[in-house]
Amino acid sequence: MPKSKRARLIHTSMVQKKPSKEKSASLYAAVQAAAETYQHIFVFSVDNMRNTYLKDVRQNFALDGRLFFGKTKVMGKALGSTVETDHAPGLAKLTGYLKGSVGVLCTDRSPEAVLEFLGGYTEMDFARAGTRATRGFVVPAGVVYSRGGEAAVEDDVALPHSLEVTVRKWGMPTRLDKGKVMLDQEYVVAEEGQELNSQQTALLKLFGVAMAEFKVQVLAYWSAGTQEVVEMDQEATAEVMEEG
Repeated sequence: MPKSKRARLIHTSMVQKKPSKEKSASLYAAVQAAAETYQHIFVFSVDNMRNTYLKDVRQNFALDGRLFFGKTKVMGKALGSTVETDHAPGLAKLTGYLKGSVGVLCTDRSPEAVLEFLGGYTEMDFARAGTRATRGFVVPAGVVYSRGGEAAVEDDVALPHSLEVTVRKWGMPTRLDKGKVMLDQEYVVAEEGQELNSQQTALLKLFGVAMAEFKVQVLAYWSAGTQEVVEMDQEATAEVMEEG
């Protein structure tokens, strides 16, 4: 009997993922090609990484550059990890900054323009477990409101009674009183500098309190014109900005 040619449902668990070696080879080739194409190469670090915001940064450089955020060892090899293997004079010095949560930006945009854009690009988001609280947050005693005391009572609404079980599961000693979620005494959700756990971050998100700042910082950059690597700090950043 001939096999059926009808379309069959294939579960995503059965779809083969792109091999790791193939991904690395693709990243290597892309970084190497970009390094040979653009005039400036930057290594940058990211605080409180969020893919959504990094995508916005990548789109900003879509017309005059390429941004990479992948395996640092692969990107380092693509740039040339030693003087003997670098693809342009002085470029190997840049690979020393490829450690931790960092990426590579290759662009024709001037260093002062890149520093101006990245220095001014920040986004606030909700903290994840393991990060430290940037400030304290306390929910007042009495009726619990949706902003947890962050807004005036007349500008806020009471927390829905259906969430009482949820917030109590997250550690708040609440109770229901005539359909209102109540606290008999104020509850400290977070203290400044404290490392947050998953229950605390869940409560902060529920009350709309964002404590994570997505920020990109340039660590160093190489220019084809000078064939030198410039290490960035506050003083160096100010100098480059003034030159622009």
